[in-house]
Amino acid sequence: VGREITTLEGLQFDLATIATATNNFSPENKIGKGGFGEVYKGTLGDGRDIAVKRLSTSSTQGSIEFKNEILLIAKLQHRNLVALIGFCLEEQEKILIYEYVPNGSLDYFLFGGQQQKLSWSERYKIIEGTALGVLYLHEYSRFKVIHRDLKPSNILLDEHMNPKISDFGMARIVNIDQDRGNTSRIVGTYGYMSPEYAMLGKFSEKSDVFSFGVMVIEIVTGKRNANSYESNAKGLLSYVWRQWNDETLLTAVDPSIKEKYSQIEVIKCIQIGLLCVQENPNARPTMATVVSYLTRHSIELPFPQEPSFVLHGGGMDKNIVRHQQESSSGLSASSSNPFSVNDMSISTFYPR
Repeated sequence: VGREITTLEGLQFDLATIATATNNFSPENKIGKGGFGEVYKGTLGDGRDIAVKRLSTSSTQGSIEFKNEILLIAKLQHRNLVALIGFCLEEQEKILIYEYVPNGSLDYFLFGGQQQKLSWSERYKIIEGTALGVLYLHEYSRFKVIHRDLKPSNILLDEHMNPKISDFGMARIVNIDQDRGNTSRIVGTYGYMSPEYAMLGKFSEKSDVFSFGVMVIEIVTGKRNANSYESNAKGLLSYVWRQWNDETLLTAVDPSIKEKYSQIEVIKCIQIGLLCVQENPNARPTMATVVSYLTRHSIELPFPQEPSFVLHGGGMDKNIVRHQQESSSGLSASSSNPFSVNDMSISTFYPR
């Protein structure tokens, strides 16, 4: 883990520097857009490439809260998190400056329709690195952070295809002795939300575990779960659960994986995914347990229970959809843009 940052000194950039870096926020430099603002690629005077997130002027957050948030996010340093380099607060502009991650999003590599598909070894590395990043947010960072919007478009890939989790930001601090909270504002994305969060607004580390499980299954199968709430649609989780019961899991593997792969690893990853998407949050493993499953070869995994959305006939429960639509002002729209940096997610920070 990196150095501890305690002041804003060295993090604040002036607007002129950022305008120069992005060619005055040129449309050619724009690499993403979400409900909280737009993202531009820029290059600083020292040659460093940066991603500049220009928050929408409709943001109601005051400058003191904004600076507090910057201090929190800047303290989160891990090789599997996108690093916050700094911020700009000037002339009504609120801007976050991140390291630039050159290969774009996992969403693009899984669902973007481009020719270059991920090998199995790359997929396993992405699953493992993402698990380590989420574990750091839950257990090892200065503040416990629940991301609340884990999905492939929020996993960026560096030049070596190492995953980096993005959009753990716009934080809300809650009491130290809580490990779960309630919210009236549902922030997340269809297909990745745990049922207790989507229906009741209850979130905990196990909400992130659920989202991680969906992503693992998507990485193995190359199929998207995000549309499984549509009427009469049989979701990806239902499909994979059926393959699990029929002991035909290898038929679910993404056919674009042409090279030889470890069948044991593939089956283990699907089993981990199914354990993470169980209906009962208490039955889901912690991220520490998930990491131990991924890194230890001799460990025996428990058998998963039926995934939650299968219990609603394969699609997402209509009450969940209605509840989400009523409170979806914060929802991120996923896209297959190679640099899809979507809505700023409302992560939750807990002082330790």
